Parts: sequence; C-alpha cells; structure tokens
Amino acid sequence: MKIDSTEFGNITINSTIYPHDIFIRLSGEVAKRKKKLSKKYYGTSHIISREEAEFIYEKGCNTLVLGAGQFGNVTLSPEAAEFFEHHDCLVIVQPTPDAIETYNKTKGKTKTIGLFHVTC
Repeated sequence: MKIDSTEFGNITINSTIYPHDIFIRLSGEVAKRKKKLSKKYYGTSHIISREEAEFIYEKGCNTLVLGAGQFGNVTLSPEAAEFFEHHDCLVIVQPTPDAIETYNKTKGKTKTIGLFHVTC
C-alpha cells in the first residue's frame, strides 16, 4: 500500500482518490476519519481529542504519522499526546504533503498507522 499524492481536499492511495480525511490501520485498511470524535470537544477537527486518539490507536503500533493538513493546521490535544506517549507510540506531525512521504518511508519498517487531514 502506497500513498500516491495529496492536494487540497483529497488524498490518493493506490490510485483511489479519497475526497475526505482518512486514517490507515496497521493492516493497510483505509477508512474515513471520524472528525466528530474531536469536534464535539473543541468545535473543530483541527485538534485531535483523546477520544479520537483512542479510536485511531491500535495495539502493537509504535508510530502514528499525522498529516496535519496542507498547511499544517492540525495538532494533538495535550490529552491525546499523553495517550500516545503512554502507549509508547511516536507521533510524527507534519503538513500532509510531507507526512505522506514519511508514511511511505516508515511503513513496513515500523508498525505505523496514519491519520491524514486533507484541507487546511
């Protein structure tokens, strides 16, 4: 599985275009991000809540690549950061265009999951 590209509003994985935020499981399964898990706490999907962190996390993963949007506007809440730290999961936060390169390089070398915001 390879992330091909991203542009404002979508991400392309194995030639399939996803016109929304996505997350990628250890198995390579791609699913639509559940923004409401963070939005209900912060009124925005630009801050990842602990609840969303718990939803994204998979036992056995050791790296989360977080595509923070085309301009890098997404951040982890302190509670989400603490959750990942407690589970010994390194979080790499980068603008989505950079994050897809990082994800492609780390996938297969580490047990990596991904979350990619495709707009701002």
